[in-house]
Amino acid sequence: MTSSRPYMIRAIYEWVVDNGCTPYILVNAMHEGVFVPQQYVQDGQIVLNISPSAVVGLHVGNDFLTFSGRFGGVPQEVSAPVSAVLGVYAKENGQGMLFDTEEPDVPPKPPGPRPSASLSKLPSGKGKPSLKVVK
Repeated sequence: MTSSRPYMIRAIYEWVVDNGCTPYILVNAMHEGVFVPQQYVQDGQIVLNISPSAVVGLHVGNDFLTFSGRFGGVPQEVSAPVSAVLGVYAKENGQGMLFDTEEPDVPPKPPGPRPSASLSKLPSGKGKPSLKVVK
């Protein structure tokens, strides 16, 4: 299965905005493929305001998050792999979701065998099919 992270980011973002709050994301600025203004990075992380009034062209795809924003009055393009997003939350009350820092590269194991009808008990498919009217 694909990662649920981009779907959760989009859902929490929409929920935060719908409730009149300011959506923030926490990004691992040291992650490969992250392009953010480095002067605002602290301890390898950056918090970004992604509210509709703060950014232009926000796109949260399944692989990358991109937008244009102003930092110190200077417009800049920001992009980050979705896997670099560590959390999305409301500025006003902190409600939202934090993610694991690393997603496993190994796909989950398929579930064990399910109990099912024995193949020997299923119709063999020989003969003409028939229908019976039940009143």
